Amino acid sequence: MPQSEGDKSIPISVLVVTKNEERNIKRCLSALSGFGEVIVVDSNSTDETQKVSEECGARVENFIWDERYPKKRQWCLDNLSLKYDWAFFVDADEVVTEDLKDELCGLFRSEPPCAGYFVRGRYHWRDKVLRYGLRNNKLCLLDRRKVMFPVVDDLGVPGMGEIEGHYQPVLKDSYKDAQIGQLENSLLHYAYEDQESWSRRHERYADWEVAMNKKGAWPGEVSAGRSLAKRLFRALPFRPAIAFLHSYVFKGGVLDGRAGFDFALSRLIYYRMIRARS
Repeated sequence: MPQSEGDKSIPISVLVVTKNEERNIKRCLSALSGFGEVIVVDSNSTDETQKVSEECGARVENFIWDERYPKKRQWCLDNLSLKYDWAFFVDADEVVTEDLKDELCGLFRSEPPCAGYFVRGRYHWRDKVLRYGLRNNKLCLLDRRKVMFPVVDDLGVPGMGEIEGHYQPVLKDSYKDAQIGQLENSLLHYAYEDQESWSRRHERYADWEVAMNKKGAWPGEVSAGRSLAKRLFRALPFRPAIAFLHSYVFKGGVLDGRAGFDFALSRLIYYRMIRARS
């Protein structure tokens, strides 16, 4: 939907899925001014997530998972009354930068040419914004008419539960020829709270990834190149060391000093968790 002449808001429905995110949610929502709609989809938080979200002006919807598909993000696309066909999934520990907002304003002056867009995340790690090293890249801005989250064989697998795992949305069958774009500017991802929280979260991720590997349940990607690269990386015998070197050396994390080393080391630790569980 192109921007109308008199409407200066960005015609996107921002969806922030939460559970007990009181620690992060205000920072996230404070950066979302200018979007046409902001919805927090919460899963019965026992902290002040819903209260803080309402105080920040967001619409709050509650989600109760029935332990089947669709999981939470696809449920949002299927069941919520959204003002726009374009949805932007922002995690509670992420912040939309002004540069990214400006890019979106320009993109939505007319109908975007692609069915969805990858958005990179720049990591905030131990009180420092990393300029180098690994950046995640996820298809989180999408036209819900053309893009969907796939159904995978992970029901009953520990680790993710109600939320879609570490895989990307895919084009719907009737839009297989549509294009997927890449935005230039990044989200800011506050990836580290404390060591205990980080370890607990990544242990869950590792349990899920091991089960996905054993089941062969990984879905395809929106491009053959991404699918091939991920399959090759999962098959490598020395993934922990390679993950460290990729972030610290090949992606220049060494230039971020101690923070860059610590972040690259966290990648090594995570893939060791996976290897120990395999």
